[in-house]
Amino acid sequence: MTYNARLVELLKRKQIVDHRVLHVVEQTPRYRFLDSALVEKSFDQTALPIGFGQTISQPYISALMMQTLLQHQVQDSVLEIGTGSGYQTAMMAKLFTRVATIERIKALQISARRRLKQQDIHNVQFKYGDGWQGWEAKGAYDGIVVTASVPEVPEILLKQLKLGGCLLIPVGETHQELACVVRHKHRYETKMLETVRFAPLVRGDLD
Repeated sequence: MTYNARLVELLKRKQIVDHRVLHVVEQTPRYRFLDSALVEKSFDQTALPIGFGQTISQPYISALMMQTLLQHQVQDSVLEIGTGSGYQTAMMAKLFTRVATIERIKALQISARRRLKQQDIHNVQFKYGDGWQGWEAKGAYDGIVVTASVPEVPEILLKQLKLGGCLLIPVGETHQELACVVRHKHRYETKMLETVRFAPLVRGDLD
């Protein structure tokens, strides 16, 4: 059994059951999104460093985010805040019609763009900038995924959701929870999904 096939079986045991998510995980080798020195560690079910104080998320958390979006009928437009290595970006590009992604560290953005091009993925729009501001010009979005933690949910991101849209964001400082926030006509509905550990979402961009 290949590594990715074993990973799919592990995710199934952790209640990742959407066949579309399991398929893209199986078809997206994690080692392609890491430096060569870390290839052997790509098989670990943990977050791994990608430079600049950033990490690539553990596969389970990425899969949980994608499964949650699909459970909320997200199909079209998704905004990702924190491109990082491009691992989650690549998987979401195979699930959703259009992905917009923001990265504040230029070197990470350049390498992620190159990796996706090498894999013939072309339905992703990249932006170098401050993720706290979202990307209003490309919205509104069916789903927004934030791959860094915040002390509280930024209102500016909520406003970039379509009605019925779903925002997934790690909330908290010493204790973090992955929040799923759904926009309704007159209110927002929030549900906590999982205890997580992410680096903080930093304001501003960084050359």
